[in-house]
Amino acid sequence: MTPKLVIFDLDGTLLNTIADLREAVNYALRIRCLPQHSLEVITQMVGHGARNLMIQALPEEHRDDGALIDAMLADFRTYYNAHIEVYTKPFPGIPELLDELHRNDIKLAVASNKFQEGTEHLIREFFPSIPFVAVLGNRQGFPLKPDPEVVGEVLRKAGVNKEDAVMVGDSDTDMETAANGGITGIAVCWGYRDMRDQTKWGIDPSESSGSEFFVAETVEELQKLLLS
Repeated sequence: MTPKLVIFDLDGTLLNTIADLREAVNYALRIRCLPQHSLEVITQMVGHGARNLMIQALPEEHRDDGALIDAMLADFRTYYNAHIEVYTKPFPGIPELLDELHRNDIKLAVASNKFQEGTEHLIREFFPSIPFVAVLGNRQGFPLKPDPEVVGEVLRKAGVNKEDAVMVGDSDTDMETAANGGITGIAVCWGYRDMRDQTKWGIDPSESSGSEFFVAETVEELQKLLLS
């Protein structure tokens, strides 16, 4: 394969952030005396931006309360920003993989639905030596994945064509982003979703602008795919 550019998802792909996300969500619920959630439940909620996470975390009867959602989001962000790296750490083998890709002159980028400030903070903290060509999170005025705009933005920043780019992520949202952007997608299996069954991704390969899709169960398999 050997692409010229690899666009990585962040949460569940590069970093295991779920425990810190759980703590922040449950803090916002706890101070309102609302039911809290287990790690397993929070894991199924993440990946669609912080506001959507707040909506899903609330009891169903509160999910149309815009003022409550706004207040929850503010408290979540305040807590999360203050505790963003208590439990968070890279998945085993990821720092070494990024170093190896960089040594092979492959451009690297991040495209996340996590808010921009948090995305940038975690990349600076855990991968300070990697010169990412773009680190893009949830920004006001920009659509979330799976909208292909983020793919186009990264391609422009990197100066790379679609056929030379790969999206790596742990969710169907990431694979939909690859399909919508017309680039190759690699689903990894160490994150927050079981990505082994491609029929569950909701993607019709015949309608995905020529995108190809692969599955990597381990970091070693991902490295072989990217450097083959």
